[in-house]
Amino acid sequence: MTQSSTADTPQFHTLDEARQWADAHYVGHTLRTGEPMRDHAEGIHEILSRLDVTDELHIAAYLFGYFLIHPDDAANRAALTADWGAEQAARVQNLHKIMEMGAKAWHNAKEHKENKAQKERSGDISKSERMQAEQNLTEQIERSRKMLLAMAHDIRVVILRLASRLQTLRYYAASKTPCPKLVAEESLLLYAPLANRLGIWQIKWELEDLGFRFAEPETYRQIAQWLDEKRTEREGFVAKSIERLQAELKALHIKANISGRPKHIYSIYNKMKGKSLQFTDLYDIRAFRIIVDDLKDCYSVLGVMHHLWQPIPKEFDDYIARPKPNGYQSLHTVVVGDDGRPMEVQIRTQQMHQFAEYGVAAHWRYKEGGFNKGGKTEQSDYDAQIAWVRQLISWQSDLTHNLSAQAKARASKQLGEATSVKLKDPSIYVLTPDAKVIELPQGATPIDFAYYVHTNVGHRCRGAKVNEHIVPLNTPLQTGQTVQITVAKQGGPSRDWLRDEYTASSRTKSKIRAWFNAQDTQTNISTGRALFEKELQRLSKTASKHDEVAHALGFEKTDDLYIAFAREVLTGRDLDVHFNGANDTNKNMTQKALVQKAVIDEQHFVRTSVQKEAASKSGVLVVGLDDLMTQLAQCCKPAPPDDISGFVTRGKGISIHRVNCDNFIHMKTQHPERELACTWSSAAGMRYEVDLVITAQESVDMMRQITEALAREKVFIAGLRKQKNAQTQSDASCEYVFNLEVESTTQLEKVRASLTQISGVAQVARL
Repeated sequence: MTQSSTADTPQFHTLDEARQWADAHYVGHTLRTGEPMRDHAEGIHEILSRLDVTDELHIAAYLFGYFLIHPDDAANRAALTADWGAEQAARVQNLHKIMEMGAKAWHNAKEHKENKAQKERSGDISKSERMQAEQNLTEQIERSRKMLLAMAHDIRVVILRLASRLQTLRYYAASKTPCPKLVAEESLLLYAPLANRLGIWQIKWELEDLGFRFAEPETYRQIAQWLDEKRTEREGFVAKSIERLQAELKALHIKANISGRPKHIYSIYNKMKGKSLQFTDLYDIRAFRIIVDDLKDCYSVLGVMHHLWQPIPKEFDDYIARPKPNGYQSLHTVVVGDDGRPMEVQIRTQQMHQFAEYGVAAHWRYKEGGFNKGGKTEQSDYDAQIAWVRQLISWQSDLTHNLSAQAKARASKQLGEATSVKLKDPSIYVLTPDAKVIELPQGATPIDFAYYVHTNVGHRCRGAKVNEHIVPLNTPLQTGQTVQITVAKQGGPSRDWLRDEYTASSRTKSKIRAWFNAQDTQTNISTGRALFEKELQRLSKTASKHDEVAHALGFEKTDDLYIAFAREVLTGRDLDVHFNGANDTNKNMTQKALVQKAVIDEQHFVRTSVQKEAASKSGVLVVGLDDLMTQLAQCCKPAPPDDISGFVTRGKGISIHRVNCDNFIHMKTQHPERELACTWSSAAGMRYEVDLVITAQESVDMMRQITEALAREKVFIAGLRKQKNAQTQSDASCEYVFNLEVESTTQLEKVRASLTQISGVAQVARL
């Protein structure tokens, strides 16, 4: 294998090359389980061989541990890309991230479960708290599943992860090594449902059985004892029964696809637990599925089954005539086999089967109990996407069978393009520092994250780290990132956070508005009370009870009266009317009218407040925090509408530079994490210092003409120095450096145009 390949050059490698690579790189390396990495790679390959996946996925199986050996950095990603191509490198890196994120998310969910169990043992948890804890755990697991799917740039990477986990459980079983209960429960609750949703039954049932074996060893052993025959023996019985049925159907010229397998132990446990049944009450320990072409053949096959084997009364369900709420259709019956034991049979057409397996009805959701009373799903879009993915996976076998090597390569490329499309999810899934998965809307920022964690965390949010790097508060978050919030001991949100670029969640915006409303109310109450008491003193009515006056003027609360005074809805004249009986229109004003008049439109209030705040600052908005200490850099002296950026200094607040400033470019190269996005505020009346260099003939009249031109443009001269022209060193030529105060660079350009019209001025330039 050569190193001359580039990321843009397609890589065509064989499985033998991948095995050789694994042999060379995995020597002496083991996983945390103790399993040799080389054996794990071979195990993944063997599991995938049962799924008819493309060769690219088999190769990825041998490369799975690359980033477990090498750090996930730019150099190692480049090296893997050079050897195996950009697609394979991305696939292996994606697998590594999913493995890490899945483990973090599950550990957090498990911790919550253990905390709940401890409280139950100590009696410190109520029934409602117990139910809430269970719901939180369920939601956390569901978010973890969605996050793994959302992170997969190529959905086939999820298949790799499922195969890897199954191989881990197989290793524990084969080596007799004790399997951590955490790993077993994660397999049962996180990975097996994913396999179910994707329709990968071969992996799903084995994940469940092995996970259940290690999570509940005593219960597993008990059910295994009830099944007084070995699995191989049961499978042999099923095979003989299928052979007999096929012969009968062939004689009747009925085409049918018959499949069957014994019900696995975890499925038996779930059915006994869910329906409160004894083992002897189960009829579907062994089950058949018969798929035919036409509807009439369904009932013909049913007749054959009841002719060959005795049906059990009351165990027949016609879901074709009466479909289930989720749209599922099939004939279900239970018959007594040749050995005297029951067998469950499902009979359906190919169309019914496609709907059950891949339809929007999402058979997996029915199995998991996710339908509401009306039979409709709450996540139909998500269900449809899952169904689409399942179809993509099922097409792999069609693409890989009976094709030439060249045709396989083309088919694999087409499949890769199709499976590289992400699930359409309106949400993103990010992690807290302790790996709790949080679901946020697309476009969410650290501010949205902070308010989701806790309202007070949002109010006091002052900074954020994403994957250990400081970022501006308006940075859009992405699935899989870990977010950490820095809070202040006191303070509140900025009104700028109400803008769309800072918050994507309406829930966040409502909390911010509520905070400002509360603050404004308290300020108005304090101000209004002072004004009210002043007027009472003027009218010599200080003995009057405030609540009585408020009720007399139509207010339910005294605070409403104070607010009306603060907002000048009521004045001293209104009090004069009240006490002295003067004729005034407010005298008969109803309570409702007063209240309506006292309320200010919130959006107008917010907009006005933002303008007032911005006008009181330097004119620069930094990450939504207009109370940060900012200063305009003296090296480049920016002014609107210059493109600007901020740099966090040590002890001097945020230094604002032009983006093309040499000093700024050097500083952000050395410390990129200290750069902050910023923009000019829309406040009027702000003035900014700029240095203007005028190269001109030295004369008394020249200075007069320059100052007159500046005066016409209404520009204030803050400073002036004169220096010799460094280029010409001529006594006749001189550089005048004017320190000016301008409103914007637009005004500065007008000044420059005016100055260049003066005779004797050679050049006008900004420092």
